[in-house]
Amino acid sequence: QVQLVESGGGLVQDGGSLRLSCAGSGRTFALYAMDWFRQAPGKEREFVAVISRSDRSTYYADSVKGRFTISRDDAKNTVYLQMNSLKPEDTAVYYCAAGNYAVTDKRRFGYWGQGTQVTVSS
Repeated sequence: QVQLVESGGGLVQDGGSLRLSCAGSGRTFALYAMDWFRQAPGKEREFVAVISRSDRSTYYADSVKGRFTISRDDAKNTVYLQMNSLKPEDTAVYYCAAGNYAVTDKRRFGYWGQGTQVTVSS
């Protein structure tokens, strides 16, 4: 079992950057694939990025490819999301999730953080 806590959200201008962190508890953090999802008001929660547990391979949604970077530091039980060239359409609550497989389907993840708000002003 793992508990997740996100941080690093805030208000930023169009074109700005933020780095989100997701800190996990427990000794088994390194055994989980980690994802970031986001949910804008009135919309479904959508996949943003994933990093595998073994070879640390990554995969991104087309909407963030080239702008966002996911990484992990298992010694610190933390996964990061570096967000550059932010756009107003990136405004959402961002959630990290832990699962057994590096997939993009939110239904496959049993552990979620509480979310952190990211707001990009135009």
